[in-house]
Amino acid sequence: MTLKIGRIAYLNVAPYFHYLTEQGFAGEVIAGVPSELNRMLAEGKIDACPSSSYEYGLHSDDYLLLPGHSISSVGPVHSVLLFTPGPLNELTGREIAITGESATSINLLQILLKEFCRIDDVSFKVPEQEVEACLQDGQSVLLIGDRALAATQNCPQHFQITDLGTLWYHFSGLPFVFALWILRREAIEKFPLEVSALAKQLQASRDYAFNHLPDMAARLSARTGFSAMRLEEYWRGMSYDLTDGHIEGLRLYFVLCHKHGLLEREPDIHFFAAR
Repeated sequence: MTLKIGRIAYLNVAPYFHYLTEQGFAGEVIAGVPSELNRMLAEGKIDACPSSSYEYGLHSDDYLLLPGHSISSVGPVHSVLLFTPGPLNELTGREIAITGESATSINLLQILLKEFCRIDDVSFKVPEQEVEACLQDGQSVLLIGDRALAATQNCPQHFQITDLGTLWYHFSGLPFVFALWILRREAIEKFPLEVSALAKQLQASRDYAFNHLPDMAARLSARTGFSAMRLEEYWRGMSYDLTDGHIEGLRLYFVLCHKHGLLEREPDIHFFAAR
């Protein structure tokens, strides 16, 4: 048996994964979108994953967090974007097309609209056609990850683009934690040494990536369609730490999810500690 970890199929995780094997990780890596990996983590098909904060909130009794690691923003995130044909206050009674790839982002948008913008009557739907096609048809859409980055280049000119990381920081003054490195508790019993090593390997991979960012950007640019300069700016604008401020922002998100009926309770936050 070997440790199985999930890899979100988005560019924002590249600093964790691009050099991970070189840092000694010898387990299995399984790629997917956040919703797929959330399900696999909950079902025990993978042992650890940079998974959505909302997934931790749903099943916190089954999980522990790796300390020090997240996928967060302190201000703009650039890849969780709401595209609207007019200002936000015109969303009342409207429908927003979503991909269904990330529950954290959808629930963040609901919180921002209800709690801070006082906009209640908004519905969400996964359309039959691609969400990008809905955008070109003039509908309001929420896009995340690489698809959000790409959509900014093809967005109708009159559309307003709202960065959810920016909006959260404007109202809360706190980082927003989109994803956490989540461990199944049973995996810690099966792979205690591997999990301890993983925490160090992730940090080493992050450090190496940011010390060699132009090289990583150049390697990934050709296959992604984004310029190396844009990739560098994107990664430098993200936050991969999990400080006290990040945890405060995470707790506020959980409090508001509970307040608005998105979580049954406010989860406790528990971390893995190497033995």
